[in-house]
Amino acid sequence: MADKSEDYLGIKEYKVVGKRPIRHDGTDKVTGRAVYGADVKMSRLLYGKTLRSPHAHARIKSIDTSKAENHPGVRAVVTSSDLVQEYEDKVSSLGEASVGLRHLIGNVLARDKVLYDGHAVAAVAATSVNVAQEAIELIQVDYEVLDPVLDVRRAMEKGAPLLHEDMKMRSLGEQTDEVSNIANHFQHKVGDPETAFEECDVVIEREFTTQTVHQGYIEPHNATANWNPDGKVTVWVSTQGPFDIRNQLSDVLGMSVADIRVVPAEIGGGFGGKFRVYEEPTAVLLSKKTGHPVKMVMTRTEVLKATGPTPGSYLKVKMGAKKDGTLVAAQAYMAYEAGAMPGSPVGAGAGCIFSPYNIEHIVIDGYDVVVNKPGTSAYRAPGATNGAMAAETVLDEICEELGVDPIDFRLQNSAKEGTRRADGPIFPRIGHEECLQAAKAHPHWNAPLEGPNRGRGVASGFWFNGGGTSTVVASVNSDGSVSLNEGSPDIGGTRTSIAMQLAEALGIAAEEVNPQVVDTDSIGHTDGTGGSRTTFATGWAGYSAAQDVKRLMIERAAKHWEIDEADVNFEDGIFTSKKDPGSPMTFKEVAGTLSRTGGPVVGRATVSPTGTGPAYAVVIVDVEVDPDTGKVEVTRATIIQDAGKAIHPAYVEGQLQGGVAQGIGWALNEEYFYEEDGTLANASLLDYRMPTCLDLPMIDTVIVEVPNPGHPYGVRGVGEVPIVPPPAAVANAIYGATGIRLRDLPMSPGRVLESLWSAAESSGNGKD
Repeated sequence: MADKSEDYLGIKEYKVVGKRPIRHDGTDKVTGRAVYGADVKMSRLLYGKTLRSPHAHARIKSIDTSKAENHPGVRAVVTSSDLVQEYEDKVSSLGEASVGLRHLIGNVLARDKVLYDGHAVAAVAATSVNVAQEAIELIQVDYEVLDPVLDVRRAMEKGAPLLHEDMKMRSLGEQTDEVSNIANHFQHKVGDPETAFEECDVVIEREFTTQTVHQGYIEPHNATANWNPDGKVTVWVSTQGPFDIRNQLSDVLGMSVADIRVVPAEIGGGFGGKFRVYEEPTAVLLSKKTGHPVKMVMTRTEVLKATGPTPGSYLKVKMGAKKDGTLVAAQAYMAYEAGAMPGSPVGAGAGCIFSPYNIEHIVIDGYDVVVNKPGTSAYRAPGATNGAMAAETVLDEICEELGVDPIDFRLQNSAKEGTRRADGPIFPRIGHEECLQAAKAHPHWNAPLEGPNRGRGVASGFWFNGGGTSTVVASVNSDGSVSLNEGSPDIGGTRTSIAMQLAEALGIAAEEVNPQVVDTDSIGHTDGTGGSRTTFATGWAGYSAAQDVKRLMIERAAKHWEIDEADVNFEDGIFTSKKDPGSPMTFKEVAGTLSRTGGPVVGRATVSPTGTGPAYAVVIVDVEVDPDTGKVEVTRATIIQDAGKAIHPAYVEGQLQGGVAQGIGWALNEEYFYEEDGTLANASLLDYRMPTCLDLPMIDTVIVEVPNPGHPYGVRGVGEVPIVPPPAAVANAIYGATGIRLRDLPMSPGRVLESLWSAAESSGNGKD
């Protein structure tokens, strides 16, 4: 392992780590040669389409597929009766979340009820996409339409329409007999918050709502399946977790994982939303029925209606402090929408909401609640952004009451090594203080803010970062290059970040490593690319595989020199003999001897590292608010984040900028808009308003490096924290510009304008 004392202090200089080589897959991607899921082609290919419910909540009385089956060009039709019927209702992994198998199967193709607008009901395979589309319109479904429930608070009420008549609430770790839309209620508590609030000089309690938001990846979901006569199937798919897809297919179809091969195509974005199976099982079934490969590609409307967005939520947050600026107590009520099946990220949100701070007394109640919307999926730090919006804006109000600088207040109360989180764990070395210090010293924070209707806001954010299992295999070629096989789909440049860690350990250049993301039959189990785990955990595996390579190469050098292995030194890619130090050999030269010193060298590693490094970010934004239209323009944005050690700084900067851009979209425009009957009204990118380059400023980045002692190069995950603080920072900046506190996301022009009018009426000025 690398010298921990040097890493810990951030002193150690590396030859590869921390540099900016050209990414290994860059040429293929910029020339259009990279093969994405929808690019998969093969002979005899059929095309599948899915019939989806037009209702948000309805019983399925009958399905008649006869007209579709008789349509020229149609080769097969499937319904829920083709899925596994008898199963153990276990929990299936969705990468960054989990779901009961019953609900997973019911989401692939609805059985007794449809539970959201767009819920899959049946699917067909035909000779063309157009024929398949014509055929699904011939399928006749008789529905008994039921009242939908679309808001988390309404869903929690007694007498609300029930999505699952047999679902009983679990509360505080115990199963109850109460049938409810509340799947689970849990509580975290430390200290004595009730008493502590009484001792506070300032107590602020506020309510917040956030709306359903989609990850907004550009590439739609897709799957191509080819069922072989021997009973085995290969599936090409755009996914963050090929092993997760394989396991879900096994569960849903009742197959052995040994009979399923998943090939991860290049992926056009995921952000946590590409772990769950949607059309993969139906593509497999259609291929089995027809004997042809079947491709299914969602439209954008299908993606928005029927895949997993992040949850809407209702939060009530109370925080208290003393006059000297000490945060004393905090309380949160967090109700998150799970969509149509249990499994919202409220648990993660509860673990993050107060974690930037050292607060002695905390109580958090979390509720996982089903509503008639698609089942939620992870979206970059799932659950944390909702919580930060509430906690960081309440914190700003406390700063205003006390008359203290918001960064100084955060510094005074910052979590540090040894601080206990509300959900139990004690922090190792973390970098929140360093991020705040960098923010305080940054020119953005100290620049004058001139002109009317302008404001500046700041907020902090936290994410745990994941570990999990990763496997890497590294093969040394005769020219000294190394072929690296790994199982983590590359979303943000992780091929290169893993190759760089292996190259650093071997003392060779990053360009001398050829990394490939391979299929589930070609590598050992590797958890998905999510949870900010890949550069940390798969990088750990790359580092460990390099140690295996190093051991074998030392063995071969010893054979070449005819000396003991103990007499061989290896440092910075150079082998030397203690007995003849004047005759060194490079890594490439030793590789050239392998054919006569024992044959190929292959290093392997499977790791499940536990030393994950919690990460923090601080975001500063400036806004200008148009009082006539309510439009908010973000004029400047800066993110300061602890990366532990930036393996490839350019990729880290890109992750930081991307997260802030998505956070600004979440703050100002993005939301699912449902009609009263549960129909999604804005299921297109024209109506679902994601920010474009015209809506964003240049986003400045500051990489802080407080090395994680649990990783050989000090790595912390970086992909998720950037989205956590922006909505709260924007809200605090809007307050600075207008004097109005907004507590409902998104802070769209209409909401801002209504708040301005309401404030004017309250002051007696009326609407302009």
